This record gives sequence, C-alpha cells and structure tokens, in this order.
Amino acid sequence: MAENPNPVLAQLGWRPFFSEQVTPEQRGSCQPVRVMSVHRGRVTVSGEGIEDSISSKLPHGDGAEKRPTVGDWLLIDRETRDLVHILDRASLFKRPAPGDQRRVQLIAANVDTLFIVTSCDQDFNVARLERYLVLAGEVGVRAVVVLTKADLSSDADALVEAARALQADLQVELVNGRDPSSANKLARFCGFGQTVALVGSSGVGKSTLVNTLTGSTNIETQPVREDDGKGRHTTTVRQMHRLAPGLDGGGWLVDTPGMRELQMSEVAAGVTEVFDDVAAITLDCKFANCTHADEPECAIRAAMADGQLDPARVDRWRKLAEEDAVNSGAAALRRSRADKGRDRRR
Repeated sequence: MAENPNPVLAQLGWRPFFSEQVTPEQRGSCQPVRVMSVHRGRVTVSGEGIEDSISSKLPHGDGAEKRPTVGDWLLIDRETRDLVHILDRASLFKRPAPGDQRRVQLIAANVDTLFIVTSCDQDFNVARLERYLVLAGEVGVRAVVVLTKADLSSDADALVEAARALQADLQVELVNGRDPSSANKLARFCGFGQTVALVGSSGVGKSTLVNTLTGSTNIETQPVREDDGKGRHTTTVRQMHRLAPGLDGGGWLVDTPGMRELQMSEVAAGVTEVFDDVAAITLDCKFANCTHADEPECAIRAAMADGQLDPARVDRWRKLAEEDAVNSGAAALRRSRADKGRDRRR
C-alpha cells in the first residue's frame, strides 16, 4: 500500500503521510477510503472498488475531533465496512460551534489550499478576510483570496490591492465564476490528488464557482438579498467535488456552508503570521506583558503615532488576539472535562 499506491487512491489524494500510518495487520484486514461528504450519523466514502455510505460511528471514539469529517482518510473493515480508524490528518479546519463554546465544529480535513471567496460588493470585508487568513495560517495551508462579481464594483482592482495588502505574498485572483476561461486560472491550485476547500459567506458565488470548475450544474445557487447583499445558505452539506476533466489532472474541491460567524480558537500562531508586522513591533515594547494601552514606552502606540502602523489594523489584531485567548481557554476546559469523563468511564 505504501510502495505502490493504487491509482484510484492516488487520485483521491493518498500519499506516504497516510500510508505510513497503516500497520501490516491493518493492511490485511482494512482498506483506506476517503470521506466525500458528511451527513447525520453517516458519511459517504470513496476508495478502491467502493463508493458507499457507512456509519460514522467510531469504536471507542470520544471527543469532538474523534469523528470523521469531509476529506478524512478512514480505515474500514474489508468485510463489514465498519469504521475502524481515522488516520491522522495532514491538516484540519475547525471552529467553535456557533452558539455553543462547549462543542467544536469540524470543517474539512487534509486540505492543501484554502480558497477564501468574497465578492466585490457589500460582502468585501477586510476583517473577515483576516479571520480566514489566520485560520489558514494556523493550520499551515496555503491561502488564495478569490474575488468574484467584479461587475458589482466600480473599482474591483482597488479591492484586489486591498486584499493583497493584508499579507506578504498573498495570492489574490479576480474571477468571473460563471466563465470557465476565467475560473480556469484557479486550476493550477487543484492538481492531481490535490484538495482545495472553499470558504466564505453565503451568496459570494462559491456554488457557482464549484459548478464552473467541475463542469456541473448540480449545485443549487441563489441570489443575494438586494437590501444588504447577504446571501441565502445554498450549500448545507460539506462535500468534495471532482474537478472537470482536463483541469490539470483533476483535483478535488470541498464546498462548505456559508460561514458569517467565524470565531477564533487556538490560532495564536495564525494571528502572529497574518499580523507579523504588528507582532514584530511588540518585541520593542518596554514590558513583555504590555497591553498597548497606557504603559510607558509602548512600541505599538509609538508606531501608530508616527504612521508606521494603521490603528484600525492594530485594533483588528487586538480583537483577534483577545478572542483567541478567551476561546482557547474554553477549549482547554472542554478537553479537561472530556478527559475526566473518560477517566470516570474506565
């Protein structure tokens, strides 16, 4: 399995990182499959000689991350097709469940590139883009900002530059989601066996983009509301879609439900990466625990005063860092309670 991967598995994204986790015993009794979509209590999977819907119940599974999500690689019993094991993930996107800090919502696993999709209308929001960039930075996945609906802006090029200014070497693409020749410029990120996840608010054109890149019309699209530019949730299930033939060998696209609420948790490294200019200046503060409020010799306040730092950017950095600290504390408490619960059941 490790030396000569089946071409079906290779096309699905199988690589040494996953094969090296499989023991000799498991190679005989189990087969690897990838999760194509997630439903209540079940997942659809694909592998060598199998396309099926199986139970997502994991034996002895306990904890928010001990359940399969779209993009996961699983080992299932060759005879019963029962789920045996979730292989370690090369990457995992997750967030605190909206409205319930006690739970974690898994978004997608084993993603190579994140398309952050936003439109050139009321949805364009620097703070939201930074949140997605922080998420990508924490997970260690390449981010590409995809701007759609250029016809809705009188100066789309200015929005492109505003997005590029958020992070050094950030790739930003302006595309017409309905035009295959325009959308095709994204295909270089979706090579053979590669997985790309699309995130963004509802109504920004993710489903239209997926339809164009996959050469399909199976995904429903809906117009945005004219009064505030907000979209209706078209995608309700996280699902992997095969790229249309001819697009650089055909990788995979993961469409996700629109996420307007994206809370930060355990993303300190991602915050530092996206706001590396701010983080670097904090090192010059007189006090290591400087809050950048009224302490003497605060380098952040000095940098804002002389125009080196944009106060609005510093404010966004401060809010994300504070939000991460609070939510990360809640996550640690959640894990501690889960560990105590497992100990009581032993």
